[in-house]
Amino acid sequence: MAQPRSMMSRELPSWLSALLIFGTVATVVYLEIKRPLRRMRQDKATRDIRNVFMSLTTAATISLTEKPITAPLSRAVEHHGFGLLKLRRLPVWAELVLSVVLLDYTLYIWHYLTHKVPLLWRFHLAHHVDLDLDASTALRFHAGEMLLSVPWRAAQVAVLGISPLGLALWQTLTLMEILFHHSNMRLPYEVERRLCRLIVTPRVHGIHHSVVREETDSNWATIFSWPDYLHGTSRLNVPQDSITIGVEAYQNPEELTVGKILQLPFAVDRLNRETPDKHKPHRAEIAASLTSLVP
Repeated sequence: MAQPRSMMSRELPSWLSALLIFGTVATVVYLEIKRPLRRMRQDKATRDIRNVFMSLTTAATISLTEKPITAPLSRAVEHHGFGLLKLRRLPVWAELVLSVVLLDYTLYIWHYLTHKVPLLWRFHLAHHVDLDLDASTALRFHAGEMLLSVPWRAAQVAVLGISPLGLALWQTLTLMEILFHHSNMRLPYEVERRLCRLIVTPRVHGIHHSVVREETDSNWATIFSWPDYLHGTSRLNVPQDSITIGVEAYQNPEELTVGKILQLPFAVDRLNRETPDKHKPHRAEIAASLTSLVP
């Protein structure tokens, strides 16, 4: 039976979003304890407190700046019927699928820009200087980055023609996925080798958080893997136990307190990711194909 068009004007029920998100958190944290992928270098309690604090500033910024713009904008899009997805009267299910796919693709572009545009990198650096990688890293962003992303998010909604339901569905799925692919849980290798062809997995995103520049400049996708395959930015052939997480110029834990992380965008040194002696980490050529996931 066809779904009523009016449902597109509603958001996901808050109880459903909460159930999906907290269920993901509980599952991921449990598996990180039971089946860790990488050995942690920092005290977990101290690091978790720091990352949770950063996540609270991020959430507050989104609530105060992004939500008041994108929520009414998505309602206007649905009411007036403008944007790419409104050019044809699609079935509800088809529009929701395309909303998630197109929002995910345009987030890939935004993620690329946060690494390549110097101003954006100044703020995105707060996410990458974490010396370990787990589910808490998924929530650790500088509030300034969230503020700078508001015009991009508004453009996504307006240009693509995203309804309130499509936006809410994508936001929930994105949060679930970043908790998953930032996690420190070891999936069975054969399972992950197949799964990473469809969605971003912990081993794949771990490569993106490597100190080696060529590896950081890969695997920019968020939910689905296809944007990296489309643009030739997929890299899977790096052994997990050979990856050093973080940014080479910021490997001293004493420089990564909350106060210093918040000040990072306004510092003028080491934004080129090099150490003071201009050392650039690199990796010897690996025999396996770039697109062959290795343990």
